[in-house]
This record gives sequence, C-alpha cells and structure tokens, in this order.
Amino acid sequence: MSKDILVVDDEVGIRELLSEILFDEGYQVHLAESAEQARNFRKHHTPDLVLLDIWMPDTDGLTLLKEWVAQDQLTMPVIMMSGHGTIETALEAIRIGASDFLEKPIALQKLLATVTKAIVQGVPTVMVQTPEVPVNVAVEANYSQNSLPLDLPLREAREHFDSLYFNYQMQKENGNITRIAEKAGIERTHLYRKLKQLGIKPIKKGVGENQ
Repeated sequence: MSKDILVVDDEVGIRELLSEILFDEGYQVHLAESAEQARNFRKHHTPDLVLLDIWMPDTDGLTLLKEWVAQDQLTMPVIMMSGHGTIETALEAIRIGASDFLEKPIALQKLLATVTKAIVQGVPTVMVQTPEVPVNVAVEANYSQNSLPLDLPLREAREHFDSLYFNYQMQKENGNITRIAEKAGIERTHLYRKLKQLGIKPIKKGVGENQ
C-alpha cells in the first residue's frame, strides 16, 4: 500500500516538482498551497508524512507545527523545508516536533533519503512524551542536513560548533558546570569565560542545589 504525503508550499513550482518526484517513487501526493489548506486537510486525513515549508504568507510552517502539537494532531512525521535555512531555525523546528529539516534547493537523493527515513522512524518518540526534543537529536539532524556553516572561515565555523556543543552539554548535564568542565576537559574558570564569550547563560539552579 502506497504512503500518503502532504506537500505544503506556497510556491507552485516547488509543489509540482516535489509532487512529480514523489509520485514517480510510488507515493500518493496531496498538495496544499497554504497553512489553511493544510489545516483543512489534516482535519479529515492523517498522511504518512508532511513536507512543510517554513516561510508562507498566511501562517508560517513553525506556527502550524506548534498548532498540530497543541491539538494532538502531530501523529505523523513532518519534514520542514526552507530556502533560508539557519541552524537556529532547524533547531527550533526539531525542538517543536519536526522529524527533520531540508534546505532548498533540495537535492533529489537527499529528499528521497530523508522521506524514507522519516516514514520508517515515524513521529519522534521523545516528542510524543514531551515537545522538548533532546538537543543531541537536533544537533545530529542539523549535521546530517549540512546546516553547519562549513563554508565559513575555520574560526567562525568553530564558534558555531562550540555553541552547539556547549548548549548540548548544558542541557545534558542540567547546568552542572563541574561535570561539563570535566567532559570538555577544561578548567571551570575557562569554561565560564567560554560560555560568556558564546553568550550561553548557565542554567539557574534551585535553592540548595550545587553546581
């Protein structure tokens, strides 16, 4: 039985291109040119996958994704698409509940591989329990999408990596500076200086908690 895919994009050329590619691969494709059309489709159908553009004139894709989460309608994997992809946008989409993130122009093989992976894996398990997807999942998703700015000078690219790394460690260790310093192999004083440099604020601890 073929899988149903809903493509949501305000650009007719993108909708037609994705529709042709996916149809040729044996998928049943449904099209929506706005968030409103996507809402109406979702009220009556549950596709196996949604390809959702972020930047749309009526309601942006992230807002629609949040709506589906709030209404318990995010029961299918959603892959976000954007022609202006940034690490921050991808992280936000994954945090809300998206399965993956594709940056336009989308390469055919990348599209098919990401679609297949998302359908096989289904809705992110952690997302079903809570909208807060672990940062390491977001980091891995972004790395796999080549969202890390590898075309930047080494120093700038490293700053982006350091920011992702220490944000991940901060969440994983619940703000425990001692453990983060041990994991990173640096002194606490250097870690504080690094966090300040990157604009990362230590997680506030409750009364009686020690770092």
